[in-house]
Amino acid sequence: MYLPAQFNETRTDVLHALMRARPLATLVTSSESGLAANHVPLQTLAEPAPLGSLRGHIARANPLWREYTQGSEALAIFQGPDAYISPSLYPSKVQSGEVVPTWDYAVVHAHGTLRFIDDIEWLHGFVAGLTATHESSLPKPWKIGDAPREYIEKMLRMIVGFEFSILRLTGKWKVSQNRPAADQLGVVQGLQSSGDADAREIAAMLAARSR
Repeated sequence: MYLPAQFNETRTDVLHALMRARPLATLVTSSESGLAANHVPLQTLAEPAPLGSLRGHIARANPLWREYTQGSEALAIFQGPDAYISPSLYPSKVQSGEVVPTWDYAVVHAHGTLRFIDDIEWLHGFVAGLTATHESSLPKPWKIGDAPREYIEKMLRMIVGFEFSILRLTGKWKVSQNRPAADQLGVVQGLQSSGDADAREIAAMLAARSR
């Protein structure tokens, strides 16, 4: 990933926060059949230090778990908020006119290796915990015990779990922090008034960096 120094985010806790907020990652692997990209919701764990680890599952019918070369590098891409930045948000547009549009975004790349787990007890515990996390904010949370045990066991036999050991973690926060202070303020004010949730989140990221 092209990463100018001013956009480099290195704080592990900040990177993990985005990964947990946007858990649907693009998992990229390489095998004899070529590159494969799978879109998988992942669980981000703080351990083992310093970079943590990921857990997930795929369909048993997915050839990834059979074709993956043990020990080969995998890449999990977590896409954060993004927003189009119009030159009209920059006060410098009036002063010189020398401005162009851009796109602001935040993204995390986790590099590591995969270990697949074909164990129904491990899968039961993982899926139960993952479900509890994502159901916790709902008014009537569903839990794995709400479904018949035989049905859950049948469904678990249709998936394969995996652990992803994070060996390198890279964050790119391109949120207009390379612009002059007045232009940054213009971007924050413009995006804060947007009806788009991603735009407002980019505004908050830029405001936090400006402080």
